[in-house]
Amino acid sequence: MADAGHMKPSAHPSKDTATEGNKPTEGDLGKYTDPAGNPTYLVDKDGKVDWYTWRGYKKYMANCMQCHGPDGLGSSFAPNLTSQLQDLSYYDFAGIIVSGQKNKWNPSGNSVMPAWGEDPNVMCSMDAIYIYLRARTDGVVGRGEPKRIGNNKPAQEEEYSCLGF
Repeated sequence: MADAGHMKPSAHPSKDTATEGNKPTEGDLGKYTDPAGNPTYLVDKDGKVDWYTWRGYKKYMANCMQCHGPDGLGSSFAPNLTSQLQDLSYYDFAGIIVSGQKNKWNPSGNSVMPAWGEDPNVMCSMDAIYIYLRARTDGVVGRGEPKRIGNNKPAQEEEYSCLGF
């Protein structure tokens, strides 16, 4: 029986998964893509995830959780991202992250998603955050920190380089 803190959500495929399938292909730096070239996750038979999915969780918790709540499940002033990704493509998601957006999920609200396009802490990890949220939306990653398959030194070095380390 699954630990209640790590229960998987019901699967409601992300827009990219629902329209393009999700058979991952490994690309540069061990980042997986779907048939349309969108970033996606890899989960092994033991439920461990690739480095980008794990890193996406870490970066989500550092940069997004304060508004969108733990595990992407939303809060009183920011939407549940696991349901939002059902209607957003990767490019829609990226546009909102870069440019921001006025509150559309609750028209009576006055919250605004800030533009993160100038923030390297978000932009250097945007794909990883999307990959993590896509895995949550698709119901293949439960709540809490996912266990990773292993480290990915080249991807980690690329992120550090982007951050200016």
